[in-house]
Amino acid sequence: MKHSTLKTSNVAIHYVQQSSGPDLVWCPGGDQTGEEWEEQFNLFPDFRCTSFDPRGAGKTISYQNPPWSINTYANDLANLIQNVCNPPVVVIGLSMGALIVQEMLIKYPELCKIGIAMGTSGKKTGFIHEWEEAEINFRNNGHQLPSDFSLVHYALLMYPSEVLGDDKLWDKCKPIVSKAYSNRDSDMLSAQWQACLEYSALDELSDCKRPLHVIAFDQDMQTPPAKAKLVSDASADGHFHLLTGMGHCSLFRHKPKLVSNKIREIISIY
Repeated sequence: MKHSTLKTSNVAIHYVQQSSGPDLVWCPGGDQTGEEWEEQFNLFPDFRCTSFDPRGAGKTISYQNPPWSINTYANDLANLIQNVCNPPVVVIGLSMGALIVQEMLIKYPELCKIGIAMGTSGKKTGFIHEWEEAEINFRNNGHQLPSDFSLVHYALLMYPSEVLGDDKLWDKCKPIVSKAYSNRDSDMLSAQWQACLEYSALDELSDCKRPLHVIAFDQDMQTPPAKAKLVSDASADGHFHLLTGMGHCSLFRHKPKLVSNKIREIISIY
C-alpha cells in the first residue's frame, strides 16, 4: 500500500493506493482513515484501489477550521480523483463516506461511473437524528468518553450480536473499534458528525445521472435499512441491496468477503 499526500490551497490530503487496473475509490466513514480499507483492497487485486483520510481524521491536514460540509469532503475527493485516478471511477463509501458518494454523483457525475453507498441514510430523522445530535452535544459540552467506555459504547453501534456474543469474533473485531475511538479528538468527531447530521440529498437524487447502489445491513443500528432504502428510492437510477446477519461495520474483520462479493456483483453489471 502506497502512502502519499495531495496538497491543495486549503488541505493536504493523505491518501493510500494499491495495485493497478480500473479505479475503485473508497470513502471512509466518520472517525475512520483510508488505511482501514486494506481488507477490501486485498480482495480487489485486479483494481487500483484508492482511499484517503477525510478532514478531521488521520494524517490529512486542513488549513481551514470546521465546520466542514459533506460538499467540502466531496470537493477534496474530486481533487484527489482528478490527480491520482483515471476517471470516471467507481466510488464506494460507508456511513459518512456514503454521503460523500451521494454528493459526488450529484456534483461531480463526470468523475463517477457508479456509486455504491453502504450503511447510509437520507435526511436524519427520528431516533438516528436524536442519537447523533446527542453525541455531538455531549462532545461540544466538553465531555469525553474514557477509552474503555468508548470501546464498548461504539461496539454496540458497529457490530451485530453475532460478534458481541462470540469471544473469538469480538477479539478479531475489537481493534477496529479501538482504533477509531479510544483516543478520538472530541472536536474532530463533532465536526465530522455535524456534517453528517446536516446533510440530505433526497431532493437532488431524482436528478442524479449516475447509478446509485445502496447496500444496507439488516442489523445496522446506526443507519437502519428502512433509512437506507429512502436513498435508493429517491434516486433516479437507484438500486437497493440488503445483506443479512451484518451490522454497520461488519465489512471490517467480521464478513468482509460477503461485502466484496456484493460489490463485485454490482460492478460486473457495468
